[in-house]
Parts: sequence; structure tokens; C-alpha cells
Amino acid sequence: MHEHPSSEPVSAEEPASLAPGLYIVATPIGNLGDMTARAVRVLASASLIACEDTRVTGRLLNHFAITTRMQPYHDHNAASVRPGLIARAAVEPVALVSDAGTPLISDPGYKLVADARDAGVTVVAVPGACAAIAALSIAGLPTDRFLFAGFLPAKDKAKRDAIAELANVPATLVFYESGPRLAATLLALHDGLGDRPAGVGRELTKRYEEMVTGPLSELAARWADAPPRGEIVVLVGPPLPAAAATADDLDSALHAALATMKVKDAARTVAEALGVSKTEAYARALVLKNGE
Repeated sequence: MHEHPSSEPVSAEEPASLAPGLYIVATPIGNLGDMTARAVRVLASASLIACEDTRVTGRLLNHFAITTRMQPYHDHNAASVRPGLIARAAVEPVALVSDAGTPLISDPGYKLVADARDAGVTVVAVPGACAAIAALSIAGLPTDRFLFAGFLPAKDKAKRDAIAELANVPATLVFYESGPRLAATLLALHDGLGDRPAGVGRELTKRYEEMVTGPLSELAARWADAPPRGEIVVLVGPPLPAAAATADDLDSALHAALATMKVKDAARTVAEALGVSKTEAYARALVLKNGE
């Protein structure tokens, strides 16, 4: 299904003064030209901007001549800062940004939004760039269904377990990763998911943007000895269709099943396991059972 614009009239600009509320503002993931005019107006009109790193956001604000005061909001102080931000958003416009892209994608913002909504505070989306969506749009992998899985765990066993949980998800998988960990992650994905079609997006929207696609084995080999720089998005296609069972596969499975089961039960079990019709499995089971 395509996304359709609303039939409702759309205002070209924010009101002269923002209403109280929490404004979730997307910022560029690299190219400053992707900053929307609406995002600039909202950040300039807000009474406070909550951000992960004031140095990173400060550079963005300076570029657009925005002088709004900033408040650090990150994993280490979120619990203590959150009540004050919500109280302020109830009476004034407060903006939330991440270091890059859309807030709440791999950052602590969702708790702020959830608590703000519980408190009756208006929450407003000011959409824009998102690395996961940007990567999906250019990778050539299925986009009708996808699952964003964020960063995989660093430790090997935890990483393998996380990948195993995703192995049967019928969707394109999307991960964020760092350069030094990329090759190990691609190899773990190959080991856990098979040699699926995949893509690695690097430095999206920046000068040296690249999207490299191919089987997971090929991508893992590409960066095995030369970790790339920059922010990285890894995409892995849905599970590959199972290879059709051959006649030899059917006979072997039926022989094993007939050793312990009646013909009807053996045929049903093998048909389900190999994805063949029960009628075909039953007919062949009768032949094998009668020794023909």
C-alpha cells in the first residue's frame, strides 16, 4: 500500500508561537540540507531543546542561527531529568532531538514520550531524516515488511542468541553497527541466517555515501581486514525459500519414518517436514512399504 497524503488542509507554517507540548524533531543524519524548514522553526520557537549531546546539537543550532537553550537528556540522566521536562512541556513548547536522525530510534526518548502522554501532554511529530529508512530506500531489498533491530549485542553468545530470535522473521532486518564491529557482525549474521541477500549502507547522505549489496558471505569478506569508517546500517533480506524436496529426499525420509510408523502417519509426518502434498507422500509410502 502506498502512503497517501491527508485530505485535510495543511498549514505551510507553524503558528507564530508554538503551543505547549513535546515536539519530537528529526534532524539530518549527515547532509544539513535535509533539515526541514519546519524543524528549524520549531527548534527556534521552543522554550527548551532536550538533546543527547549539547556539543553535537550546538553545532547544528549554530548553523541555523538558533539560540534556544539546550538540556542534556541521555541514558545516564534520563530518569532524573524526565519529570522536569514533562512538567515544562505541559505549559511550554519543549523539543526533543537526537544526535542525528529521528528521535526514539536507538535512543532513550521513548520513555519521555510515553510518560508525557500518560501525563496528558500533547506530543507532536516533526518528521525528517532516519538512517534506517534512508538505507531501506536505496538497498533494493523488500520493503513491504521490515523489522528494525537496532544494535546487536557486543558479546558473541548474546549476539548469536539475538540473531537466532530473528531467523524466522519474514521481513527485511535492519541493524545499526559501528565500523570496527562490522565484519564480525556480518559473519555472525551469515552463520545464523544463511547466505541471504544483504546490504551495508555507510555515511548515508554524506559526501562518501555508499550502499554495497550482495550475499552476506561476500559482504563479510569485503570488510574482514579493513573496517570502514562512519555510521553504518546493515540490512538483511527475508528468509530464502526452502529448496524443493527431491524424489531421493522423499524416499529417504519415508524409509526412516516407516521404520517406526504406520503408512498414514509416516506420510503425514514426512509431508509436513518436506513441504510436499500428503497425497504424494502417501502414494509413495505405499510403494515403499510394499517393496515395489
